[in-house]
Amino acid sequence: MHVSLDEATMIPEMVNLTPAKVSDRRGADNFRYPSGTIVVDDRGYFDFGLFAARIEDQNHFVTRIKANTLYESIVEKDLPDGEDEHILKDELIYLTGKAAQQAGMDNVRLRRVAVYKEEGNKVIEVLTNNLDWSAATIAELYKRRWQIEIFFKLIKQNLQIKTFPGTSENACKSQIFVAMIVYLLLELIHRNISKTYHCFGHFVTLIRVCLTQYNRLEYIASEIQITVQKAKRRYKPPDRGQQTLGFG
Repeated sequence: MHVSLDEATMIPEMVNLTPAKVSDRRGADNFRYPSGTIVVDDRGYFDFGLFAARIEDQNHFVTRIKANTLYESIVEKDLPDGEDEHILKDELIYLTGKAAQQAGMDNVRLRRVAVYKEEGNKVIEVLTNNLDWSAATIAELYKRRWQIEIFFKLIKQNLQIKTFPGTSENACKSQIFVAMIVYLLLELIHRNISKTYHCFGHFVTLIRVCLTQYNRLEYIASEIQITVQKAKRRYKPPDRGQQTLGFG
């Protein structure tokens, strides 16, 4: 399943369902965006033909570069002193690999930003066609890509699409689209009716449990609270009458 998520609202705009054997990259073939759109992808969508389409549509793309990508550094940009110290390198490059040449991307000036990630103590290399934004902005945009992972986690854990009772194409598609409809309805209720903050998982439980008992959504969404208490581990004293037997 390929989902295009609006970062400002965290609401899916486009959904494309493909068979499991179809790669993520092929699932994005028909996704074209209006001019000026910022497209943030992970390495599964690192494809020179896709980059060419983004540039043709006058989009800005930000993606993680593959380790075996061949390129030539043109200019290394100066990094600001005393700020954005997680930025290790900011340079302009040309792609030099055969695949890039075949896609007509070898003469396009691109930008490579190396970012230090404290979580995991590693360096992430980000590629973009935007040459004007600050390196910190490029790094932050790629960081926002994690929002799509959070979205998938939410619907898998809370909307019953981890397993599929039906195995036919129609059954699987129906289950996924029902989950998407439920997600959108819950977000609509949460954002327009609820006066109290609820995390998504608690809100799903709240609606599921209380909707059959109360007929006012506003009361359920705003007045009822879910309290989570940490379970206390009871201390079990050792049995003093127990003996330890040794076997030689």
